Amino acid sequence: MSIKKLSKVRKADPFFARESERYEYPLPSREYILQRLEEEGAPATFEHLCAVLDIADDEVIAFQRRLGAMEREAQLMRNRKGAYIVPERASLIAGRIEGHPDGFGFLVPDDGGADLFLEARQMSKVLHGDRALARVVGVDRKGRREGVIVEVLERANSRVVGRVIVEHGITVVVPENRRISQDILVPPEKKAKARAQPGQVVMVEIIEQPSRHAQPIGRIVEVLGNYADPGMEIEIALRKHELPFEFDSESLAETKALPAKVRKVDTTGRVDLRDLPLVTIDGETAKDFDDAVYAEKRGKGKNAGWRLVVAIADVSHYVRPGSALDRGAKERGNSVYFPRRVIPMLPEKLSNGLCSLNPEVDRLAMVCDMQVSAKGTVDGYRFYPAVFRSAARLTYTQVWDWLSQAATPENATQQSLLPHLTNLYALYQALAKARTQRGAIDFETTETMMLFDDQGKIANIVPVHRNEAHRLIEECMLAANVCASAFLEEHKQPCLYRVHQGPTPEKLEGLRNFLKEFGLGLDGGESPSASDYAALLEKIKPRPDAQLLQTVMLRSLRQAMYSPDNVGHFGLAYERYAHFTSPIRRYPDLLVHRAIKATLAGERLPVADWDDIGLHCSMTERRADEATRDVSNWLKCFYMKERIGEEFDGTIAAVTHFGVFVALDQVYVEGLVHVSELGEDYFQFDATRHQMLGERSGRRYRLGDRLRVKLVRSDLETGRIDFVLAATPANGQMRQGKSAGSAPASVSSHAQAPSSSPASSSSPRKQVSRRSAGTTPSSASPAKRAPTEEAKPAKAPRKAPAKAPAKAPGKAEAKKAAPARKKAASGAPRQAAAKATSKAAKKPRPAARKARS
Repeated sequence: MSIKKLSKVRKADPFFARESERYEYPLPSREYILQRLEEEGAPATFEHLCAVLDIADDEVIAFQRRLGAMEREAQLMRNRKGAYIVPERASLIAGRIEGHPDGFGFLVPDDGGADLFLEARQMSKVLHGDRALARVVGVDRKGRREGVIVEVLERANSRVVGRVIVEHGITVVVPENRRISQDILVPPEKKAKARAQPGQVVMVEIIEQPSRHAQPIGRIVEVLGNYADPGMEIEIALRKHELPFEFDSESLAETKALPAKVRKVDTTGRVDLRDLPLVTIDGETAKDFDDAVYAEKRGKGKNAGWRLVVAIADVSHYVRPGSALDRGAKERGNSVYFPRRVIPMLPEKLSNGLCSLNPEVDRLAMVCDMQVSAKGTVDGYRFYPAVFRSAARLTYTQVWDWLSQAATPENATQQSLLPHLTNLYALYQALAKARTQRGAIDFETTETMMLFDDQGKIANIVPVHRNEAHRLIEECMLAANVCASAFLEEHKQPCLYRVHQGPTPEKLEGLRNFLKEFGLGLDGGESPSASDYAALLEKIKPRPDAQLLQTVMLRSLRQAMYSPDNVGHFGLAYERYAHFTSPIRRYPDLLVHRAIKATLAGERLPVADWDDIGLHCSMTERRADEATRDVSNWLKCFYMKERIGEEFDGTIAAVTHFGVFVALDQVYVEGLVHVSELGEDYFQFDATRHQMLGERSGRRYRLGDRLRVKLVRSDLETGRIDFVLAATPANGQMRQGKSAGSAPASVSSHAQAPSSSPASSSSPRKQVSRRSAGTTPSSASPAKRAPTEEAKPAKAPRKAPAKAPAKAPGKAEAKKAAPARKKAASGAPRQAAAKATSKAAKKPRPAARKARS
């Protein structure tokens, strides 16, 4: 139907112009359909909607598809008579299911409202990740809304990775994702494509989703191998987190068609920088080099500044919009860095070849050419495409050794680069001074690196020490990123910004209440700035409890994300910020490159749903962090299995309602001391004070306290590392004459101050508070290079409704109850799957699947 022939009813659509831009033959917008359905005030049949919205005969099929899409996204639903209704009018809430290892779960509403608690009977209908409509039926004992599932809108799990268990002839697959609390029944098949032995890791395809009276049924489609095979932890993580790890045939064909080297035709219209001695500076094990730098002095005397050139691999020249390579890169979102293995965003021919700035070969680049003043401010910049040759591939250690005169260049080529490196270092000092004056937050954290033996298992875990060369490159990249965001904002070009908002009011109130106990305060009123945080960090540096205070401050901040709306970057104290410097391994950087090129050409990027792209890229970033954390946890569990019975010194890194996590000195591993192992008492968890306090004894365990612990369990299946308190006088000192509500400002139950060793540092990647009782927190493997630009605090862990606390027992009763509590906390070994007598009977969970809280 022609736009000119559309009726007044159709043209009354408030979003008619938008739909006309997107489609040649526009249908009523989703918003207009909902508006007219609301105006009807009653359920409407499909025929009635067609009449109300003046749908022509040749539009009926397309209109059905639009309504179907709205149903899948819970914007509409049909009642038992097949009429369309608005879910909100039926008091229904749409959202995504979030499971818990204990069998219960939550519905996280799409509208951002409070979660709905779902008991185990409701969770039997769904799996973690499914989308559903639910109705509120009441409030649980903790005052949270409780719901029932009305309809499952979308199934999120078609394939699941897990371990095979066979008992009494019944085969089930126990999912590796502990949030999927239902085992998958595998019926016998005479002509099965894949046959697995008990205990092996497999991929199972779900052929029948769960219902209220039946557990999920599946078919084994792939046998990955035995649980302890080298590299199996990565294979599990890839499938558990649904990480794309194979390139499709179309992407491989496009890659094969690319030239092996830069051609002369590719350099047309580019600035020739092949005579400029740009160098790459990376870690010793890096393989993809996406940035090169150069600096030269400009002017004389005290007011002399610098020219800073940051050349970034021009990935956008090879990966064109809409291509198979582009679709694959968008789906992946970013490269994933596991210990000993990388899942690249782009095929190796690009990531380690054409787009990697290897030395002494021509490479295409997008360049940010900046003029930096003596005070470290960028006074001018310009972007342009260029061709250049990296003069050398240098490492952080190598460069810092030269600059600190701990070593000297080994040959004439390296010697010729030293003056340029000296200029870079002087420039860095000016940029770092400007950063301090700007008030950027700079948390002191320590990342770790795993060293492996010939069998692919951890031989040792060592800290990664950042030197001034790391910070030099970081400041150069930050400067280029800021220029990119300013350039795009100035020209009103749509793109993705890297945004980081300040703390929420709730987090801010909790932080201030905690600081009051130490006689400290955070300036800035209701809207503190980054400089207020930075000033407090500087103030607490000399204190023995500085690590404790820094950790709590870090966890008060929100997580950075990608968004088309520029709201600034709180942690870095920038009004605008975007990612420009890593297009080989981050899709948002590739989009920024395209936006800059379009601006230089006087064009605008095509219309796109930038909000959805930003959410997707933020999700893939979190997905990569979770996958690498899982792998690190498994490897650390394997490493600690040989050390059961040993005692270690450590620092409390997190406090939860079910115990305290302790980070070990020198070993860089964390594990749980369960609440039942803290002493013969009832311990109350105080989230504001980050502590556990004994009701009777007054014994207190607080974030940052020092403990000596004994390793009693390292479970590969659950990823748990369990400690008990070692029998030493230093553990469990009493607070004399103090109640739970009168904790002194700086007195702890332990005499020692928090350790200043790397083990007690809290990495920005840690999300301790988000973990349930069934997981052990651990810092993720460090990426190739990631400036410390934001903290990643997490939501508070969701808990099952708890019974009202009983009155604390007397001393005699507590002693009698202690062995029982200890036995309950020790954890039973995993049992085999229970006998499945009928499809309608629900199988009990293995004992080891229960959370210890």
